[in-house]
Amino acid sequence: MKDFQLYNQQIRQDLTLQTIQQGHSLTFKTTWGLFSPRAIDAGSQLLLDFLEINENDNCLDLGCGYGILGLSMAVLAPKGRTVLVDKDFVAVNYSEKNRLINHIQNAECYLSNGFDQVPKQQFDIIVSNIPAKVGKEMLYIYLFDALKYLKPGGSFYIVTITGLRLFFKRGFNEVFGHYEKIKQGKVYTVARGIKPSAKIRP
Repeated sequence: MKDFQLYNQQIRQDLTLQTIQQGHSLTFKTTWGLFSPRAIDAGSQLLLDFLEINENDNCLDLGCGYGILGLSMAVLAPKGRTVLVDKDFVAVNYSEKNRLINHIQNAECYLSNGFDQVPKQQFDIIVSNIPAKVGKEMLYIYLFDALKYLKPGGSFYIVTITGLRLFFKRGFNEVFGHYEKIKQGKVYTVARGIKPSAKIRP
């Protein structure tokens, strides 16, 4: 009985992850019930490995989980502002906890269903580890809203299971008029769409 009580106490404790992203050491607290609590998932890491970011970029992490993508971007773009949103209040709480643990001042965490509560601004980079089972309607809402919230020339980076790559190729071409496959693996594919720059009138 004592062993079971000890186990009960142990599994309720936060898990701790350590990572280094482009030379920056970060610590993350996670818990059971969040996506990939024991290790940084391979899809997010693949996206981070191929993400192009400037130090003054304003960034958005859509569906932030405990903050691996968004807080990494905040560190890599210290002269910009990064917003992290998720529809899960536990995820937002842990993103905020991890923001404080890592002493990151240029980031904010919000509870939001997609872009519903995102501040009215435009971003240089939007990223998302796209969930596979939200339905095609919600996936198109992500695409339309990402286009709206990007600056001209801004990028919407996604990582998806490779089985969704053709859907997003079609969706990006329809909504953005552009699709770029960055890295395709057996399990995950990283891709992006770039918002067209405004046409210059003669």
